[in-house]
Amino acid sequence: MDDEESILEVASEYFMAKGYHVLTAENGRCAADIIATEKIDCCFTDINMPEMDGLELAEHIRKVDNTIPVIIMTGYPSLDNTIQTLKNGVVDFLIKPVNLNQLELCVKRVLRERRLFIRNLFLAKEVEGKQRIEKLNRELTYKVDELNTLNRIMTDFTTIDSSVDLFKRVVDLSTELTRANEAVFYIINEAVNQPVPVARSLARRNGHGAAGDQQPDPSDALDLGGFIMENREEDKPLLIQDTANVPGLPEVLRSLMLVPLNIRNKVFGILAVSAQDGAVRFSEKDLYYMSFMTNKAAYAIENIALYENIYENLFATLYAFVRAIEARDPYTEQHSNRVTRIATALCRAMGGSQEEQDILHVAGQLHDIGKIGIRDDILLKPGRLTDEEFRIIKEHPVIGANIVERLGLWDREKNIIRCHHERYDGKGYPDGLAGARIPMLARILSVADVYDAIASDRAYRKRMEEDRILGIMYGGSGTQFDAGVIDVFRSLYEKGDIAQILADAP
Repeated sequence: MDDEESILEVASEYFMAKGYHVLTAENGRCAADIIATEKIDCCFTDINMPEMDGLELAEHIRKVDNTIPVIIMTGYPSLDNTIQTLKNGVVDFLIKPVNLNQLELCVKRVLRERRLFIRNLFLAKEVEGKQRIEKLNRELTYKVDELNTLNRIMTDFTTIDSSVDLFKRVVDLSTELTRANEAVFYIINEAVNQPVPVARSLARRNGHGAAGDQQPDPSDALDLGGFIMENREEDKPLLIQDTANVPGLPEVLRSLMLVPLNIRNKVFGILAVSAQDGAVRFSEKDLYYMSFMTNKAAYAIENIALYENIYENLFATLYAFVRAIEARDPYTEQHSNRVTRIATALCRAMGGSQEEQDILHVAGQLHDIGKIGIRDDILLKPGRLTDEEFRIIKEHPVIGANIVERLGLWDREKNIIRCHHERYDGKGYPDGLAGARIPMLARILSVADVYDAIASDRAYRKRMEEDRILGIMYGGSGTQFDAGVIDVFRSLYEKGDIAQILADAP
């Protein structure tokens, strides 16, 4: 079953040419109707389908005829989906794209297992049947464990957004999935003679992995650099089950795996997983897991590098728009830069995290980007704006938020840009939000924006006197501004920090 007609046609023609009787359905509901009237030996289904998805169909089949094996196919694997499918009686879980030869092999295996399963149903009433069922359960348990392990590896690397965190996760997961005492990731750098250790994990005494140091202490870690350079075979993993008679290794070692991480067919680094416990010997299964993990880590590294490059290019483009806006109005030149510096200083003084400061850095630089859509005769008008002109000016937070939203990168930044002209008493724009409904970072940005606006020369007026500036800022506490933010602003101002921030601004 699949909602894509092309997939159904290709698969149907292939299996009919092989002598199979094939019935197709465009969704789970149609498939259920076919199962009610036809003899079915095996069912392949996609997860995502209209009316009845693959998981619902699997549950339906399990209730109607639990001898029909169901194989799930999906292009978006996850641990939750895997567990759910296994609960519904699914016998295998294939990740798209799947070639037709692989599908046929899966069919043959599943049909063979189905015959054994049906036979076991009859033998279950006998002593021999009990033994066969127990064996089947062990095989299914092994399959579940293997699927859980592979999906855990895939899931872990989809959420990491920095190379430092990725290397740390590689070594931590190595000690968690094996009985290793230590895992170290080495960068292979052509500029030096030895591999450089960049992440390390030590297992706890109970055998479970523990987060290790990102920068291993060379005096504490096992020195495997020389052995790695002499014995690694380009892009091939190396398994030494027993190191007793292997020269060049520390005497404390009992078993070792060296697994390369390749990027674009070149070795980027080596994962060294070692056991010092005399009873531990790594297996081919351990090596398979480690190779699978470094393969996924390599894809993640490439994606991180690509994302960071795209992110930097997009931000540079948007920042150029901001500079273009400021170039139209020489009175507001560097306004966004000053607002950003003041806002991040307020956030830091209020105990904001580094992540929140980074969010404010982006939102502060881009908060007026929506003015790119405002006509010059309104934006640069030296006199008082008409009601209609002011209505148009008030559209710039929405325009700016929409620009950022289309990029799909900065949701929190988008909300701050939209809300930076909201007032604490609910009389701001564009949505009239009040109090805690306004994001805290937007409340901080509002204080920084207003202060720099009234403390700078504008097209329609000169910079205000200092007493009047402070009167507006402090007088707006609890009405225009969040009182807590104004208290922090007052503290920074009286200490001279605000003046220093503006003096340091380019």
